[in-house]
Amino acid sequence: MAEAHYRKPPEESDDEVTNGKMGFLEHLDELRTRLIRSCLAIVVGMLIAFAFVDHIANFVLAPTLRMLPAGATLIMTRPGEGLSFYLDLALIGGVVLAAPFVTYQVWRFIAPGLYGREKRLMIPFIILTTLGTLAGALFSHYLLFPSMMAFFWTFDSPRMRLMPRVEDTFELYKNMLIGMVAVFQIPTLVFFLARMQLVTARFLWRHIKYAILISFVAAAALTPSADPWNQTMFAAPMIGLYVISIGIAWIVAPRRPSKSTNRVTSRDLKLVFAATVIDRARRRHDQSRGDFPRLWRSVR
Repeated sequence: MAEAHYRKPPEESDDEVTNGKMGFLEHLDELRTRLIRSCLAIVVGMLIAFAFVDHIANFVLAPTLRMLPAGATLIMTRPGEGLSFYLDLALIGGVVLAAPFVTYQVWRFIAPGLYGREKRLMIPFIILTTLGTLAGALFSHYLLFPSMMAFFWTFDSPRMRLMPRVEDTFELYKNMLIGMVAVFQIPTLVFFLARMQLVTARFLWRHIKYAILISFVAAAALTPSADPWNQTMFAAPMIGLYVISIGIAWIVAPRRPSKSTNRVTSRDLKLVFAATVIDRARRRHDQSRGDFPRLWRSVR
């Protein structure tokens, strides 16, 4: 008796087992674990950032201090204003330092519910998000915010002395930073929309005139200066990001086989089918010729 071959069933991965057996309470427990770890990482990052808070404060306030006249400085009008400023700096520094670990915890939580092709999208997502965040933060810190402070300082006069408060200045700095980081995420957004086939490069190119209009409107809202050259300087990165997004949408869009490819494929299948039929007929003919002498001898 021939030995029966037993095929071992494929082993399930940890992600598939977790996705198939974890219930609602288990998901909540997993979420709580990830949140606790992320908060602990942020606290550790805050302690590290607080040790260098003076250097961080000099870096954040440098664009404003460069715009002030000689001898001028920022003022505080509340007793706890300086402490709040340093705590905010430590929190921002802690979030920045803990960002890689927090991102890893988020990935560990959502990965079991993703397919393989969806998991492969996480690498370009992290890369594009990181590059967009850095580019937006640098653009706001070195270009947008200093230009805005210089414009505000043009209203200083003997009748009205400009004495910016630490809290107000830092609040404006944070708002500008968050806004430009969000603007520089346009390529990341277009990347995922193109992968999901919700937008195409042709659609984006056809509506580029509206994108230019929206960019100048946003630049006018972000920059208080009425100078058209100043607004153009701020609208140019938005338009450039939109053009880059068109290229990204064209690169990552799923390719569909053309009609010529379909015709070639169907023709090849017909040839293979015809060759198979001819080969089977030839084998049957050869077999019948070989069986005829044996049948003749058995009859005789």
